Amino acid sequence: MRNAKFGLDSSYLAFIGISVSNVTVISPNDLITLTKISSVLVRLSKRVREIPDSLIAGWHCFHQRECKIDGESVSTSAEDIDWLKSQVEANGLHMQQNILRKGINPRTRQQQLQDLLNFKGISHYEGEDANNHTALPCPGELLVEEHHSNYGEPWAGGRDVFEFLAESTRLTPNSRVLEIGCGTLRVGLHFIRYLDPEHFHCLERDKLSLMAALHYELPSQGLLYKRPLIVRGEDMDFSKFGSDTVYDLIYASAVFLHMPDKLVWTGLERLVGRLKPLEGRIFVSHNVKFCSRLGGEECTKRLTDLGLEYKGKHTHDSLLFNHYEIWFEFRRFKA
Repeated sequence: MRNAKFGLDSSYLAFIGISVSNVTVISPNDLITLTKISSVLVRLSKRVREIPDSLIAGWHCFHQRECKIDGESVSTSAEDIDWLKSQVEANGLHMQQNILRKGINPRTRQQQLQDLLNFKGISHYEGEDANNHTALPCPGELLVEEHHSNYGEPWAGGRDVFEFLAESTRLTPNSRVLEIGCGTLRVGLHFIRYLDPEHFHCLERDKLSLMAALHYELPSQGLLYKRPLIVRGEDMDFSKFGSDTVYDLIYASAVFLHMPDKLVWTGLERLVGRLKPLEGRIFVSHNVKFCSRLGGEECTKRLTDLGLEYKGKHTHDSLLFNHYEIWFEFRRFKA
């Protein structure tokens, strides 16, 4: 499948296919229809206590026009949707009223966690054999995916951010990416999957988020072989990433707005030398009050003194932040 390179899988395609089965021809009007359907789906998903992240993470691909990076499709094409509709029709699928079913695991996260605590985690053995179930023990809180609610609803994945940033910077697998504040890898997983091994770096201060990333997300996604460099630290200290690494993309999603302005400027001063001149980009989400609070002229002067140039504001569809997310783009204009 064309999008396999970017990590799309059939599980959520099938889920979305049920939702768009009544759309017969892809046209500008149909794209509007699909957008409306997506809004309904998001509202519907809020009624379901636990929809796996993988089912919903890529939904917004279906109501965007096809975009490409170096000839490779990032979002879903009209041909993809035609194929999907044919599969839905061939299987006689129709959207049913959403009714919670018993299923194989109908318990809430809290109930699951209590069971894990009562039954010694995922091992039911006694005595010396109690720890022989896995080479990588995983806390119960992570096994029931409580961390998926730390940065938004469980169904709001990070693929929307990945697609936007990958397209905007024309990333290739050989590109190098640094995320400031990667949390539980909501967005990072998509970059890690796409990039070459060791090409994704992250600075994160929260211990619990790092535990979720390292003990659950990377192993469960089969991405340990990608060897991302994830460092715990704060105060914008990037010394552990080496002195010779130059990044094609540095981004911070909903991070700088929680930091003192002075610390943000300290970070930018340390980062500018790690950004590839001219082609490399820094993207900051939500706002740039660390700069705008100085006033327009002073803001521009501070950026210029660092060798940075403001390139503009962008928006993209988002499952996490009320339908759209704002990003601010910067580049390094001096070698």
